[in-house]
Parts: sequence; C-alpha cells; structure tokens
Amino acid sequence: MLYQLSYTPAGPAPLLVDEGIGKEMWRTNQVLCYSALVHAPVAPQIIEPDLLLLAYRSGIFPMADHRDDPEIFWVEPRKRAIMPLDGFHLSRSLARTLRRGRFSVTCNAAFARVMEACAAPRDDGNGESWISHRIAASYQRLHELGHAHSIECWRDGELVGGLYGVGFDRVFCGESMFSRMPDASKVAFAWLVSALRMARAELLDCQFITAHLASLGAVEISQRRYVSLLRAAQRSALRLYSDVTAGDALAAAADVGEGAGAGVGLAEAAAAGAVLDLPDGFAALLAAAEVSSSSPGNFIAQSLTQTS
Repeated sequence: MLYQLSYTPAGPAPLLVDEGIGKEMWRTNQVLCYSALVHAPVAPQIIEPDLLLLAYRSGIFPMADHRDDPEIFWVEPRKRAIMPLDGFHLSRSLARTLRRGRFSVTCNAAFARVMEACAAPRDDGNGESWISHRIAASYQRLHELGHAHSIECWRDGELVGGLYGVGFDRVFCGESMFSRMPDASKVAFAWLVSALRMARAELLDCQFITAHLASLGAVEISQRRYVSLLRAAQRSALRLYSDVTAGDALAAAADVGEGAGAGVGLAEAAAAGAVLDLPDGFAALLAAAEVSSSSPGNFIAQSLTQTS
C-alpha cells in the first residue's frame, strides 16, 4: 500500500513488498442502511467530495476495516510519513531500470484499474483491504472531478504497477501502490516525485512510515509538524493563485499548441510559479525530457541523482 502509501497485492502475481499499516486513530462511524426489500446490488454511497477534500486539507483521511465495510473511520496518525521532494534516494539499480526504459509510464490512463489492483486481497491471505467499495467509489468520483490521480507502469501492454492519491494546492497525498513486477512501483514512485517537482509541489504525504519508504528517502514527523507543513503549502498555493494560476499555465500551453509544445508551456508556467496538478506536472516532465534530447527515464534518473 503507498503505505498507506501502502503495498497491497494485485491479482494472481505475487506482491513483492508486503507492509502492514498502523491504526492510531479516532473514529466517526458513518453507517449505511439498506432496505431489506432491495435484492439487486446497490452502489455504495460515496463520501461527499467536498467533505473528503476538507478532511485532506485538515490532515486526516478515511479508512475501512474490510472491502465490504459500509462504514468508514477517519484517521489522524500520531506520526506522519512524508517524502521530501528534494530527498528521494535513488539506488543504482533503480537508476539503471529508469534509464533502460523497462516500463512505459502513464498518468491517469487507468485510475480505476490501479485502485482495483491496490484493493486486491493479499496472496498470503493475511489482512483485509482498507480500500472498501465505498472508499473506491468515493475516490473514483474525486478522480472524475480532477482531484485524484494515478501513475501506471506498463510492460508489453499489461498493467504491472502503479499508485494513486489525492492532489490539491501544492500537496499530493499518496494513498496506495501495487507491483506485479520487480521495481514497477518504485518506478511509478520515482515518476511521481519527478512530476510533483516539475509542478512545484511542496508536500508529498506518505501517511505511514515503513522500512521500504524510508529506504527511498521518506521521513517520519509528528502530526503537528505535518499539519504545519500542510497549511504552509496551502497558503503558498493561495498566494500564487492571486498572481499566476493554473489558468495561466493552460493559456501558456495553448500559445505553443498541443503535444510537447503544450508541455513546454506548462513547464514555463510552473517555473513562473503556477500551481499545477499532477497531470500537468507529468506533461511538463515529458516535455522537459524531450527538450533535453533525453529519454524520460534517463531525464528522471539524472534529476533525481542530483538531489539524492
């Protein structure tokens, strides 16, 4: 799971990393009632998008006890894991994987499939998925509204790894990730960090620390410190919205046309201070790699090596 950013297995292939998640939290039960007369499957009642975004902006997030749980509880960890965007630890083996372009990487190409893979039961049969049908439907709605995003890794046309999370202002809250091949989720995470850096994000929330995340550079801080960073990132975005906005970024992209030119426009707008979302940061990353006459993987490896 992107541990909460948490690893969960995805289908028949074995999960390569299996990390548990702690639950130091407070609860607010929200019970769904179903009529006894209803026999057809009923779509789960979603968490209202405004409420869900307010929760993230306040430093809390929802979980469930199992896949079919109609209830949720709100989690406020005593300790919080974050990934400093200038502190990603790039190993030599991961750098080689990136440079060789072993995986094709996309953004928002298969959000629902990534969520489904992250929610799949573990091969060892231990533990329940915290991603209930209600939570999955709620994040799908956030995705449709442009507030939840995914990164996918593909090999020979097959989805073999990925992650998803919630983005707002200059913050991205990683929710979960999965891997069906060695390094697939690590590559997705490296692309996420690089795209967020290109978008001038300030905070990447990993929720719970694990040894795996720590090996990539994540650190654990107090919830109080996390909330302070969260508020600072939101204030930063608010100030910039009054000057250079995402609308300016899109206008800059339109001035130079579509494709790589649009990505260049987004990159220039980000450099000028625009608040971009993850898909725009992803497009700007691809454009920057093309301008540098480098493959995206090589461009990412080089940029991350400079800050490792």
